[in-house]
Amino acid sequence: MKKWIALLLAALMVFSLAACASETKTQDDTQSQTEDTSAETDAEAETDADAETDAEAETETDADSDLAYVQEKGTLIVGITDFAPMDYQENGEWIGFDADMAKAFAESLGVTAEFVEINWDTKIMELDSKNLDCVWNGMTLTDEVTSAMECSNAYCNNAQVVVVKADKAEGLDSAEACADLNFAVESGSAGEAAANEQGYNYIAVDSQADALMEVSAGTSDACIIDLLMAGAMIGEGTSHDNLVHTVELTTEEYGVGFRKGSDLAAALNEFLAAAYADGSLMACAETYGVQDAVIAQ
Repeated sequence: MKKWIALLLAALMVFSLAACASETKTQDDTQSQTEDTSAETDAEAETDADAETDAEAETETDADSDLAYVQEKGTLIVGITDFAPMDYQENGEWIGFDADMAKAFAESLGVTAEFVEINWDTKIMELDSKNLDCVWNGMTLTDEVTSAMECSNAYCNNAQVVVVKADKAEGLDSAEACADLNFAVESGSAGEAAANEQGYNYIAVDSQADALMEVSAGTSDACIIDLLMAGAMIGEGTSHDNLVHTVELTTEEYGVGFRKGSDLAAALNEFLAAAYADGSLMACAETYGVQDAVIAQ
């Protein structure tokens, strides 16, 4: 009897130890699964966080990129004035050296150029408010312009010149000789800056074309306009054949203006360099008679 009791107790002990071992293994397995699940969850969370961070960074980069902004909306809005031979209308279409190059640049970006005639005085405000994407209109690279805009490399040379009626030109061979004339200048232009620098009396009008009209009509003695415009708009074969230019008051360079910090300026510099290298820039310049003013890119 004692022997059977001893065997029974031994069997119960073995069963108890097996149950404990099984329970311990189950607890270990559960803990391991919990740790694995937790690690997997942490890894997924980290991946999601990384993806979210990358997405936010990409969104922020796109938000800071004018190039991405223009390509997303599909248009390059170009601020201009009526300024032959750079920007002017023919049969309802804007053409000219600047207009044609703006169209080509827009095409290289996969977008369409749209032209908006602007008040020259408000060009910086129009850019900053995103009513425009660039100002491309024979714009002189003045200190004011370069400090307020992100500008391209210079692409044309220019000068500010005095324009008078042909029969009044004699003796007007210096800036000092023009001091007693009454001038018309485009408001906010390099011509107005030149008039101020010389201390001339002047009225400010909306455009260089209006300044020429003032002289043709006799309401102003002279105007100050861009040399490139004078070459296209006055003299024999033009609508102002009774006007001539005399003194060159300044020498300057043209550039294209974008919003401060815009990556479109660098994109344009690359485009201009490529267009100069393949001859298309010079071919366009020859179409409008400004090839002698082109600056090598």
